[in-house]
Amino acid sequence: MTTKVGVGEYKYSVAVDWQTLPDGYEWSEATSVAVDSKDRVYVFNRSDHPVMVFDSDGKFVNSWGEGLFPRPHGITVAPDDTLYLADDEDHTVRHCTTEGEVLLTIGTPGKSSEYMSGDPFHRCTDVALDPNSGDLYIADGYGNARVHKYSPDGKLLFSWGSPGTDPGEFNIVHNIATDKDGYVYVADRENHRVQVFDSNGRYETQWVNLHRPCALYISKSQEFLIGELGAGMSVNRYLPNIGPRISILDSKGRSLAKLGDGFGFDPGQFIAPHGICVDSSGAIYLAEVSRTNMRNLGEEADDIRSLHKLTPC
Repeated sequence: MTTKVGVGEYKYSVAVDWQTLPDGYEWSEATSVAVDSKDRVYVFNRSDHPVMVFDSDGKFVNSWGEGLFPRPHGITVAPDDTLYLADDEDHTVRHCTTEGEVLLTIGTPGKSSEYMSGDPFHRCTDVALDPNSGDLYIADGYGNARVHKYSPDGKLLFSWGSPGTDPGEFNIVHNIATDKDGYVYVADRENHRVQVFDSNGRYETQWVNLHRPCALYISKSQEFLIGELGAGMSVNRYLPNIGPRISILDSKGRSLAKLGDGFGFDPGQFIAPHGICVDSSGAIYLAEVSRTNMRNLGEEADDIRSLHKLTPC
């Protein structure tokens, strides 16, 4: 029996064991996922093969990045199908071709700025591109509370943000995205909100009533898909209606749908949504840091699902 989540026009079939890995390949967990113009799926993951590429049917295409990424975190596809990859332990963002050739490295590999100094980078997490200029917005989230704007050639233009809960302040700048008009959306995870800025870093508004938003993706129809991480402690692990889940919002931040049947290991349930994207058919790909989340909850789980495909019904 096919598992379905959502309702109405936001109803999806959940694919189980969607992808096929070659013999000897595995991932401890998928941290993020991106799709290019040909619907090839790039899974950034914490294994010996950090970038695994699949076609839309889950057939393995190739892998690359071996020995280059100590702790993968975020992956973003540019309009020309090149990729930006943020590694929070290496403190770098690398711009790569679809075959893994490194075109540009921003940051010093293995060397961080001082904790909460505001200087790039201290465990950077994600990248978004300005649709008009091609400039980069880099979320510097685990050891800074900062967004940095760079030119396409890697020159730092300016930065904004500081620790706190007020508008323009952050408590873990996790994922970041831009819309067609150039507005910047920041998943301010531990403040349980998405903040919205203009291209100069000026605060516009915020969307609340989200629980630890991690993953963030804006579709071509300007619908916002947000992966909410859910419980961070065992005390609220099974608390109803806080996730983990996928929330779909409109361009004003109004809820359109919520996908997922709460915390669990069955199809249609989630553990730790962390990265999300949508292909040309409307299928949703969701990467989860499932093993890390279980360990944070005090449990070991070696053989655990970390990637979903949700296909529109």
